[in-house]
Amino acid sequence: MPLSQNDRHLVKGFRWIVLLCGLVLLTFGIAIFSLFSPNRLPESSPIIDQNKAELWMAPDTLLIPKTGDGNLVRYGRKLITQTSRYLGPKGKVKAISNGMNCQNCHLEAGTKPFGNNYGSVMSLYPKFRDRSNSLESIEKRVNDCIQRSLNGEALDSLSLEMKAVVAYIEWLGKDVAKGEKAKGSGLMDMTYLDRQADSLKGHQLYASKCSSCHGDHGEGIIRFSGVEYVYPPLWGEHSFNTGAGLYRISNFAKYIRANMPQGATYDNPQLTEEEAWDIAAYVLSLPRPEKTFPQDWPNIETKPIDHPFGPYADGFSEAQHKYGPFIPIIKTRKNN
Repeated sequence: MPLSQNDRHLVKGFRWIVLLCGLVLLTFGIAIFSLFSPNRLPESSPIIDQNKAELWMAPDTLLIPKTGDGNLVRYGRKLITQTSRYLGPKGKVKAISNGMNCQNCHLEAGTKPFGNNYGSVMSLYPKFRDRSNSLESIEKRVNDCIQRSLNGEALDSLSLEMKAVVAYIEWLGKDVAKGEKAKGSGLMDMTYLDRQADSLKGHQLYASKCSSCHGDHGEGIIRFSGVEYVYPPLWGEHSFNTGAGLYRISNFAKYIRANMPQGATYDNPQLTEEEAWDIAAYVLSLPRPEKTFPQDWPNIETKPIDHPFGPYADGFSEAQHKYGPFIPIIKTRKNN
């Protein structure tokens, strides 16, 4: 017997009531399950990597004040990110450097964790350094980089450019307490190999992991403007010279491990430690500008174990000091 129109309305209404009751029960059930689920975290307790949370983080550049001092900081940042535009071979201020930018070594404008950042420069300088056996200012440290990593000429410490670079470095480290070294500063520690770093293995690794950015012959990739590099040269006449900090294999291997190839980070490396050592050995075995700094390491007993130039107080060769193995050197120094 066909249903009347009123009966059809009643049936339709009953269906909607059943559907709504079902949805309410389902929602309530999900809520109860989530409440007692052993994997549940309250919304106020996000998952945090404690190690990452402790790392120094650079202040937001949007917070640089819109004042004369702030303009100086902004200019300093430009000098770090686009050094060659201002101070390179075609620089519009001075032609005093090799065409690389400061951030080719101090990644992301000196802000990347374990990317050779500037987080602790202000807090630790002036600083006594064994290399010069003297107390050094930030200005001295900046000029060291220009003369070594940029294979250039020192800036006048009273110049606008030096003041701007120092202002930027000081602004970056403004929240780090004096005398403290912020976690994530400098380079990430690595273990020493129990063998000599192998440049032949490094050559093979370089070809597969590095050459697409830095070139088959380490020449880098220069922008169409011809003013600065997209990816810097790793050896040859336009790269850092033999006095640079990265010419020490331990520094270069640590730098590679935490930052290379493109996309690698300290907590998500793309190379093993051994691979980083071997690539560093290959790159540092190739020609680059040779520049001597006779004033370095006046006390030879304080030379780092991987400083590649003698004389030494421990009796090991320059080759072993350059490529390792380093554990015998360390043991001998401890015994002495």
